[in-house]
Amino acid sequence: MYHVRHKFPDNFLWGGGFAADQMEGAYLTDGKGLCVADLTKYVNDLPLEKKGNKEMTMEVIEEAVNDKDGNYPKRRGIDFYHTYKDDLKLLGKDGLGLKSFRTSINWARIFPNGDDEKPNEAGLKFYDDLIDEIIANGMEPMITMSHYEMPVNLVTKYRGWYQRETIDFFEKYGKVILDRYHDRVKLWININQINLLAHESILHLGIPCDTVKNVHEAKYQGVIHEMIACARISKYAHEHYPDVKIGCMLCQGYDYAATCKPEDVVATTRHNQMEVFFSDVLLRGKIPGYAWHYFEENGYNIQVTDEDIEMLKNTSDYFTFSYYYTTLCDKEHFENNNKTFINKELPANPWGWSVDPDGLRTLLNIFYDRYQCPIYITENGIGLFDKLDEDGHIHDSYRPDYYRKHIKAMKEAIEDGVDLRGYYAWAPLDIVSCSSSEMSKRYGFIYVDLDDYGHGSGKRIKKDSYDWFKKVLNSNGEDLD
Repeated sequence: MYHVRHKFPDNFLWGGGFAADQMEGAYLTDGKGLCVADLTKYVNDLPLEKKGNKEMTMEVIEEAVNDKDGNYPKRRGIDFYHTYKDDLKLLGKDGLGLKSFRTSINWARIFPNGDDEKPNEAGLKFYDDLIDEIIANGMEPMITMSHYEMPVNLVTKYRGWYQRETIDFFEKYGKVILDRYHDRVKLWININQINLLAHESILHLGIPCDTVKNVHEAKYQGVIHEMIACARISKYAHEHYPDVKIGCMLCQGYDYAATCKPEDVVATTRHNQMEVFFSDVLLRGKIPGYAWHYFEENGYNIQVTDEDIEMLKNTSDYFTFSYYYTTLCDKEHFENNNKTFINKELPANPWGWSVDPDGLRTLLNIFYDRYQCPIYITENGIGLFDKLDEDGHIHDSYRPDYYRKHIKAMKEAIEDGVDLRGYYAWAPLDIVSCSSSEMSKRYGFIYVDLDDYGHGSGKRIKKDSYDWFKKVLNSNGEDLD
């Protein structure tokens, strides 16, 4: 008889998720080179026609590289590069009580140009110290190798992941950090949200849109090169460090059908296939037939060698995904470059991101049914406008309400039989938004006194939700009141 688990496992990893490019700052310190995130301007300073445009031409990239006066919030982050010891104390065993800390290594700190002969020792030393400090504060590190931090030189010289040379550069980088940190870091993610092709084109793939004939074809060619590099890293890790586990990560991506019309259901099925295409390759070890059908149907000439096909058999060990909202699909949107749209029946945050805890349980079941491997939710949270009140506190009762519903959904999924190993709130400490470079879009349980232009004291202030989440962690997810 199947035993239903009514509690989170005793060794469940309650974690916090972050990214180097959104928090570290010090963007040219100690030999670091420019990375793609350093090109991103504060969205409200952009002309209206460019606010939602994630594509970049070579001219725009060069302008950003040479712009010393513009507002590029990710270049300054929250100065975590210099404050990490105090910040980790707030988050670890003597503070909030996180069991795990997810962050990324900034590729451009290790290889400033991407194609350097030797790594930057100062960058390696920083992450030595950071990882040691994470562990000293009672948290298990989970490290992402690439989280929108490709060196800009690889963009301008090699067109990012579009050219095969980048496979070798990433493999070299991945081997260097595995060799350096494998004794302390057992959980790795190769690429952050590898299925985000449309929303984060230059940040993810580093392909200037004016350097290729068909940008949609180029993105798929680039991401296949990326997956070949991931397979090489998995092969190296499994051969040299068998206790290290390599994970693949998606943005939630999976859609509801907008209607029950058969053509909309078929379109949504095909959309969903092309969202899990990436994890199908990285966890199942081959490019599936539906993907080849999609490429042919769209006239994409995707180049894959026999050697590539053999290399892709080196699969990842676990599945992770970020979860913020759900969207809808129908035939019309699928045929328009596989686009989606927001479900207006659901409540949403000020940026239009719908709140759908039932969708989290649904996805956990779908993904576990598909892959039958350990799962980690490596990002979940809600961005909101938090205000420092006259009493010196941030009263964010709305945040526990959001988390409470999603934690209950996770528990239901575990009772369904899903092998869920960990949950990483995004992000327990306020950091610069990825999508809009806003500091005012706040996710944390800890307020950072900086505005969208970097003005403020930088002081860390616990929000009301801090004590609530600490109670949740101390009870292993049982006390949600």
